[in-house]
Amino acid sequence: MQRAATAPRISVICRAVVFLGAVSAATAALPQQYRDPARGAARAKTCEACHGTPERAPLAGTPYLAGQQNDFLELQMFLFREGLRDVPQMAGLFKGVTDRDFTDLSAYFSRQTPPRSAGKPDPKLRARGAEVAKVMGCGSCHLPDYRGQKQVPRLDNQREDYLVTAMTAYRDNKRAGGDTSMNAVLYQAPDADIRALAHFLAHQ
Repeated sequence: MQRAATAPRISVICRAVVFLGAVSAATAALPQQYRDPARGAARAKTCEACHGTPERAPLAGTPYLAGQQNDFLELQMFLFREGLRDVPQMAGLFKGVTDRDFTDLSAYFSRQTPPRSAGKPDPKLRARGAEVAKVMGCGSCHLPDYRGQKQVPRLDNQREDYLVTAMTAYRDNKRAGGDTSMNAVLYQAPDADIRALAHFLAHQ
């Protein structure tokens, strides 16, 4: 029973790996022809209603997509479509969306200007967050300026409330389809450290 139930999930994960490999190969050979940000813009209006734009903040608890990494965006959309990430607000939105649509959407969002931090940081909380980021080694994968790389997401100036929710879900092993290394990094992290880290990342 268990083996039969997990087989389809393993198959989808393998398809995700193949999908990213195919996209990487194609974009390396034909970067301009393969990704069409103008075509992505036409499909992005629904996304921007919740995720905002460089000029307008997202809805509460919703991440910015502007300036996010291409490969990360493509992978997340694939996982949503295949049912490997379960976020109620995203349910059904990718039905009928093709792999080509993913590359065009990611091209559109990744070329936008990344967001700026909103509001003034709390100096003590930000300093504590910087300490936590150093201890956890966040800059080793997300890079020292937290802009991310390839399948590793951009974190700098991301919405603070979203970061708290995402990191808490990783810690509590409730974020399906994510990088399991994050579960280990955040394992047993106190709420106070997560809040401080989110505050630090949101005010770069």
